[in-house]
Amino acid sequence: MRFQVPQFIEVEDKIFGPLTFKQFVYVAGGGGIVVILFVFLPKFLAILFALPIAAFAGALAFYKFNDKPFIHFVESFFNYSLKNKLYIWKKTDNPRPTTDSQTPKPIEQIYVPKLSESKLRELTWSLDIKENRNPVTDKESSNI
Repeated sequence: MRFQVPQFIEVEDKIFGPLTFKQFVYVAGGGGIVVILFVFLPKFLAILFALPIAAFAGALAFYKFNDKPFIHFVESFFNYSLKNKLYIWKKTDNPRPTTDSQTPKPIEQIYVPKLSESKLRELTWSLDIKENRNPVTDKESSNI
């Protein structure tokens, strides 16, 4: 039995013309608030308050910040603004020198022994012998 696998599941369906359901809700909500402002406030105040609301509704509906919907940016802003912040400070034991007369500690270097050519040759020869050893011939030689 074959099943059809859904594709393009990240793309939202266009329900209201060229708008998705979320875009339609943002635009309709912003438009509704703007209409209410124009009905109840004088024109000058209505325009003054309606422009930022319309811009915010438009940004929620259409603007993407770092390839993410604008609502994620707004949510992150509110989470950062309203939640408690924990500041951690760790005191260091070695403070920086405050004057130029103090000299910093020299950097400690690690001693790495060097292999001479004869030691290196001896090491590679012993490794080659152990790798090339045949277990069948070892058993036969132990029986003799």
